[in-house]
Amino acid sequence: MTASLSIENLHAGYHGKNILHGVALELPAGSALTIIGPNGSGKSTLLKAVVGLLPLSEGRLLLAGQDISRLDAPARAQRAMAYVPQENNVFRNMDVADNLRMSGEFLQSARAASPLRARMDAMLELFPELRPHLRTSAGLLSGGQRQMVAMASALMQSPALLVLDEPSAGLSPRNAELLFVVIRRIRQTGVTLLMIEQNVRLGLSVADTGLVLVAGKVRRLGAATELAADSGLHHLYLGSGQ
Repeated sequence: MTASLSIENLHAGYHGKNILHGVALELPAGSALTIIGPNGSGKSTLLKAVVGLLPLSEGRLLLAGQDISRLDAPARAQRAMAYVPQENNVFRNMDVADNLRMSGEFLQSARAASPLRARMDAMLELFPELRPHLRTSAGLLSGGQRQMVAMASALMQSPALLVLDEPSAGLSPRNAELLFVVIRRIRQTGVTLLMIEQNVRLGLSVADTGLVLVAGKVRRLGAATELAADSGLHHLYLGSGQ
């Protein structure tokens, strides 16, 4: 299952002050877009607006051609949108199997393409690293393993759109590289992917399109390969170290 996402003239913010100013993008079904930009540019605000955690002050959101602008987060989840926040994205006191099971049961509905057990088996095929840890409490896992649990839990909901907020945050360089191997596997399932990523090289390496957000406005939007090769972009907006 997959779906397109359209963002039209999006304005949103906090306490009556807009952080985002006229953001617009098209994310075709089955494609991936990575949002990059300096700290404080509004990247997480944009994701929160997309998933329904922050109301729009202006603009529209279309998922698979349907206007979801006024739907809250649970209603958007029912429309096949799954979100993995940067932090607090697993139940640390529950084991891996129960994390997957609870997420799968959350949207146990006609939308689910297969029974719960079959979806769990599919997740263990996609995330074989988790199989030895099914009875391990999520809180005892490494940061990279917890991110895998969080993403597998989101995919248990059979989403058409998967939204990831800084998946490599807090991970060592090696664990970040390993996590992006997993994200490449996720891409092969055909799910549409919208992601923020602090590591520009890794984030753009799995995307079709890259978007540079600066001060709440889209400054660049283009092929991920072109943005990745643009050294001037790194120095101007992101710092030479990324």
